[in-house]
Amino acid sequence: MTSPIVADPPMPAGEGERLAALHAYSILDTPLEPAFDDITRIAAHVCATPMAAISLVDSQRQWFKSKIGVEVRETRRDDSICAHAMLQQGIFEIPDTAQDPRFRALALVTGAPHIRFYAGAPLRTAEGHALGSVCVLDTRPRQLTPEQRAILQALARQTMAQLELRKALAGAERMHRHHARIMAVAGHDLKQPLQLMMMALEHYQSNSADPGDLKMAAVGMRAAERLASDLDHLAEASRSDGPRLQTVAVADVLAHVEQTWRTHAQRSELEFHVAACSANVETDAGMLATIVGNLVGNAIKYTEKGRVSVDARTLGDVVRIEVVDTGKGIPSERLGAIFEPFKQLDVHSEGLGLGLSIVKRTAEELGCVLHVASEPGRGSRFSVDVPIARA
Repeated sequence: MTSPIVADPPMPAGEGERLAALHAYSILDTPLEPAFDDITRIAAHVCATPMAAISLVDSQRQWFKSKIGVEVRETRRDDSICAHAMLQQGIFEIPDTAQDPRFRALALVTGAPHIRFYAGAPLRTAEGHALGSVCVLDTRPRQLTPEQRAILQALARQTMAQLELRKALAGAERMHRHHARIMAVAGHDLKQPLQLMMMALEHYQSNSADPGDLKMAAVGMRAAERLASDLDHLAEASRSDGPRLQTVAVADVLAHVEQTWRTHAQRSELEFHVAACSANVETDAGMLATIVGNLVGNAIKYTEKGRVSVDARTLGDVVRIEVVDTGKGIPSERLGAIFEPFKQLDVHSEGLGLGLSIVKRTAEELGCVLHVASEPGRGSRFSVDVPIARA
């Protein structure tokens, strides 16, 4: 008896250029990240499927940046339905893989996880290169509704926004002379696909009465709001005119920080204390507030109980502003990497991991010096030394 024939995925035109575009994102074989896991979680919930993934198709394999309900992290490209899906202009949907001669003999169909349904929205660069897809899968035949298809496409756009953001920031790190322009583009232009995603979620919220659906849509909205905040930080850090140095009262900067973060600390049921000093510093008030605000935000995020305090005091020719928490702390082997972009202190935490990288870059532009000390289980102490203003 002749074995069923598996249709090899078609090879895109300009495969070399496509692979170069994929590798330029430096995303393959990176760790799991909450920002991408949020997307697959929303996709699985909205489409009511037990499995979802963000699949990137390399030369010989498909690799999952994020996955739900899928055990493996990669498969052979020949076993990939996403390799077909990424070449489509819209949703690629297979209502029943067992009835489709192209896929019924695939290992993932005949064996675990026994895929019977597939729908994927292609990931495509602005130049038209296909990278992979955001896909949902089920163990039973079915079809998506028009609204589910629209949201799946919105999530694919959101995934590309995340990839472009990473690429822009990485390029900025390598090209300091041009980083302000690149980051400004990332901070502003990438909000368009984010706004589309938020509109889709708002529409879903207004048309659903199911408590579970509303709860999951709220999770998606919070994820989108976090990204919007990160993009705002990115735009703030990208000011092309550089810092505007002037004499600034430390008390004024810390008063702004306290006003911004006190409510967040109260929601987390944390004590929050701010103690300023009377000194003036030579700095950019907005950029210094960005540094201290990011440090306070991180302290609140990683402190389950206890307190977060901000203290400023004069040390020689600088004012040292310290942010101290009673949180989980940071292992010593990880301290050296915490200021790198996309490095999360906790893989399960929210956000993109941009905060501390922005702190580092902004401090360098201001001529400030950063210090960090931490002990796991007892908390962390971040400090920034700001030059005192000349008389």
